Amino acid sequence: MVDCEDCERSRREYSQGAGRFLHTITLVSSPSADLKRHISLRQRLKDKRVCICVGAGGVGKTTVSAALGLGLARDGRKVALVSIDPARRLATALGLTALSNEPHRIDPGALAAQGIELEGELWAMMLDSKGTFDALIERLAPDRRTSEEIFANRIYRELSSAVAGSQEFTAVAKLFELDREGSFDVIVLDTPPSRDALDFLDAPDRLTHFLEGRALRVFLAPGGLARGLIGRGAGLALSVFARITGVNMLGELSGFFGSLSGLIDGFRERARGVERLLRDPSTSFLIVTSPEREPSEEARFFHEQLTGAKMPFGGLIVNRVHQSGLDGRTPEQAKTLLAKRLGETLAARVASNLADFDMLARRDRDSADDLSRAVGEKHPVLVPELDGEVQDLAGLAAVADHLLG
Repeated sequence: MVDCEDCERSRREYSQGAGRFLHTITLVSSPSADLKRHISLRQRLKDKRVCICVGAGGVGKTTVSAALGLGLARDGRKVALVSIDPARRLATALGLTALSNEPHRIDPGALAAQGIELEGELWAMMLDSKGTFDALIERLAPDRRTSEEIFANRIYRELSSAVAGSQEFTAVAKLFELDREGSFDVIVLDTPPSRDALDFLDAPDRLTHFLEGRALRVFLAPGGLARGLIGRGAGLALSVFARITGVNMLGELSGFFGSLSGLIDGFRERARGVERLLRDPSTSFLIVTSPEREPSEEARFFHEQLTGAKMPFGGLIVNRVHQSGLDGRTPEQAKTLLAKRLGETLAARVASNLADFDMLARRDRDSADDLSRAVGEKHPVLVPELDGEVQDLAGLAAVADHLLG
């Protein structure tokens, strides 16, 4: 096996010029076989309203999600792309200085300037977890006074920050709102990176179970907090704490849970609605991975969880797959073919680089084949390793070509 540093150095040398000669002498394989697979993905997503991209962190899931949204918009659909990328790379790639918590249309002029014509529309937003949770409280509160009381409560501020820290809940809350509004043909959701897909799938249920739990019922019962949870000694300690700090912890708790009681039915209904949406045939879960061993193992685990939860699995996307370099030739044959154009020394170096690529390509192909068999996916989408990071609309369009053909 070639040392990883040698492979990376070869990749850089190849991308910095020598490899460009290969296209003129047909050393690079035709992508036609893979395009059939990519067209298959377009057909699968034809009637889908929700596409949820799941997978481990570091496999290019945000880029794939954005490229998928762009590709679907090129096909004539009005697309909402919801990202959780904290590095703001998506905004930069889309030509924006920032993204807000509400969908913002990508300027058709900026797209046209890079040779990208959309038959539909592409809208994008960056998830603001705290803002989304606050907006949910506002929607579920019976009146403005109740929502203001909740927002002013110290307990709520701590709880909402904790809930916002779990992006899974706010991601599905925003997904549900956008779907219910019905303004978009399809929503593409880039989920938080996680080793456990159920962190995302179970988020609504976890909050509902808390709200329906025994501890909360004790808080909401008349006098239940003081009688059931706070003994005489603890009550005295809280009184001293209130005099010293000015914070009436008992009052804050009682006020918070009292205000929350009117929202429980709304939370419960929302959780049921989210569950129905996630299981709806118009929803598609796409597993995004890379050929490396650890992400591939996590992809298998994701698939097992989706299958166990009876969620609609839509396809497997293997990102950053190395392409073959020698195209069935030996390094010596490649050297001979290249020597006329590059000279003996450079031809030998390029042929050696291509041999490294072939080794990486075989590894990636074997990994993709093993993963395909493991998840029962006959036609995975293979996105090739690119020369650099995707940093603009043209880069996203290139990835979209590989995804959708």
